[in-house]
Amino acid sequence: MTLSIWFSLFLISALGAMSPGPSLAVVAKHSLASGRIHGMITSWSHSLGVGIHALLGILGLAVVLKQSPTLFTAISYAGAGYLAYLGVNALRSKGGIAAKLKAGESTTMVEAARDGLMISLLNPKLALYFIALFSQFVALSAELSSRVIIVATPIIVDGLWYTLIAIILSRPKVLEKLRAKAHWIDRVSGVVLILLAMRVVYMA
Repeated sequence: MTLSIWFSLFLISALGAMSPGPSLAVVAKHSLASGRIHGMITSWSHSLGVGIHALLGILGLAVVLKQSPTLFTAISYAGAGYLAYLGVNALRSKGGIAAKLKAGESTTMVEAARDGLMISLLNPKLALYFIALFSQFVALSAELSSRVIIVATPIIVDGLWYTLIAIILSRPKVLEKLRAKAHWIDRVSGVVLILLAMRVVYMA
């Protein structure tokens, strides 16, 4: 794999990671409620889920997912259900940002890792994304080293991007500004998550 080809892969992976969506909401939730370490744990567990999708894509299993409407629909509904669950909890401030900031509570590291992993694993659109992404690169080389790079690049890019988000949101000055608006952050993020869940169901 040449440097120019890898840079193309890196750029596409970065654009995918920076696209706003439920992943950003989940990383922000744990970063604001529990601090930098929890946000970073969420970030890298999310990237692990991205890596699993990438591995499935490179092995061609994502093609099977695309060709199986029943399986794809089941995973879509599972993902929508999890998004709706997060959204309802945020609207009720049950386990949301506002509740934890006011009560001084903190999510466990296991909960942070679980949310990061699940929000990426239960997103079938990621599988289709990697089909489109890898179709441009897999045919370029059959070498194992090249395929390792193809899978590792989106994992590292995703983890580093959301780690940056966690660091920014966990800065004291940023937290003080957001603390006063924590209630509205819960409301807005809850509505966004539920709308995303509805969109997933509609598109399934």
